Amino acid sequence: MMVVEEAVMPATLTIPDLTEARWQEICEEYSDYRIEYTSEGELLIMAPTDMGTGARNMIVAEQLSAWSRMKSKGVATDSSTGFVLPSGARRSPDAAWMTRARFGKRPACPEFVIEILSPSDRRRKIHEKMLEWLANGAELGWMIDPQHQSVTIYRPGQEPETIEGAKTIAGEGPVAGLVVDLQRVWEI
Repeated sequence: MMVVEEAVMPATLTIPDLTEARWQEICEEYSDYRIEYTSEGELLIMAPTDMGTGARNMIVAEQLSAWSRMKSKGVATDSSTGFVLPSGARRSPDAAWMTRARFGKRPACPEFVIEILSPSDRRRKIHEKMLEWLANGAELGWMIDPQHQSVTIYRPGQEPETIEGAKTIAGEGPVAGLVVDLQRVWEI
């Protein structure tokens, strides 16, 4: 096991052609951390989220989950959920929603993903992650930036659209009817 100091996280290692067995070994070795793997062979080792980010994730995931229960057409997931994407990447959004038809399949990509920028996130890396979600089948994505009180909306085949200062944001496409209260996110 390689020791990775939290002060240098997120750490990126290159491991091309990661096998399922090696993935499981790495997850066990770094069980206290969040781990993701890109389709380019980058292994990302991240420290657990800070309290503010965890609270924001919960606020958004609760609202998505409540909407999902009302609609009964799919399943909402939180930040501890990992998805094996068609590209071979293994990613975890802060919150996601997928239809029951996609749920439980492997590989699978949720139709809707949310990423919430934390103080340790690099905006460019999260932007690349959002594009990876779209390339693998996501139909809508939101990158929420609490520091700038903005939401960047990602749609397939379109340039990202950024909305600043909104108190709420309304879903569309796969999550039409969803309305997320951003004011609660901004207040943390």
